[in-house]
Amino acid sequence: FSSCRKTTDTEIIVTPIAPETINGEITTNKTLTADRTWILDGVVLVKSGATLTIQPGTVVKAKVGTKAALVIDKGSKLVADGTVTKPIVFTSGKDVGSRTPGDWGGIILVGKAPTNRTTPVQVEGGVNLTYGTDNVPADNSGILRYVRIEYAGIGVNDSEINALTFYAVGSGTIIENVQTVYANDDAFEFFGGTVNCKNLIAYATADDDFDFDFGYNGSIQFALALRDPKFVDAADDGNGIECDNDKDGTDAAPITQPKLSNLTIIGPNNAAGTASRHAYGNRWRRGAKFIFNNSIILGSQKGGLNIESDKSANFDKNGDSQFKNNIVAAYTVPFLTTKTTLTSI
Repeated sequence: FSSCRKTTDTEIIVTPIAPETINGEITTNKTLTADRTWILDGVVLVKSGATLTIQPGTVVKAKVGTKAALVIDKGSKLVADGTVTKPIVFTSGKDVGSRTPGDWGGIILVGKAPTNRTTPVQVEGGVNLTYGTDNVPADNSGILRYVRIEYAGIGVNDSEINALTFYAVGSGTIIENVQTVYANDDAFEFFGGTVNCKNLIAYATADDDFDFDFGYNGSIQFALALRDPKFVDAADDGNGIECDNDKDGTDAAPITQPKLSNLTIIGPNNAAGTASRHAYGNRWRRGAKFIFNNSIILGSQKGGLNIESDKSANFDKNGDSQFKNNIVAAYTVPFLTTKTTLTSI
């Protein structure tokens, strides 16, 4: 009977599924599965009425040589709902060790929540969409949870795209446990809207870690920004927070007022060789209001708190703004003195 004996020594060969490319417009519901790598070829636009679902553990890479970006239009949704053990990763298409900031564009969410604009505004980065005149505070653009966005930050037409940009995104959207890594522009930028976020990480951002404009009135709780002393935007100051009502400092309503609590913002603290454009921990300007409480600002190169607008200062004086229960400090031993290579997928 020995010739009929079963054995478990037989090698089972599993052929990996080849990467799959997506490009152009997505007009019906589509799912990106975790059994293969997905390649963004240029700008991928999810059109109104469609939902793009991305399974936990999925890796999405930008095609090398293209200015790839993922854009979620008004009326569509991105459901990227990862887990703590199976995060969803968006990254450069280059090999590990050769990736650099700005290898691709980033993720853009466009919603229907209020802004303080009265005429449609063009989305930045060369994307042919507008936003700004709808009034749906609880608009839902989907879910980003346990998501990492790496090496983003180049525009389609060389104007800026951030790692993750929110255009009039509503409070029905879930944004939790999202990390950006070496963004070549801002890590998280909010143009109006009411979306609330928690557990955000901005690591080694070139420009601003958190940027607010055009009447944003949502909240962020539990967030961390950690800067690389040797890496910063060569043309613009990089701040932990930058906030404006609009570029002209008008009284357009609603007034921009992010509600921020339990943030830790760590600057380079003038470590040896620190790039010169690192700037402030908090930069409130151009008529913005703010609530910034129960937080820590460490080692900002030019200062922890900077209020540049008389209007913003008066909001604070009159109690419309808050800066309470915060620690603003320096440190003596640099936490990071050289740019490091991130080990990634």
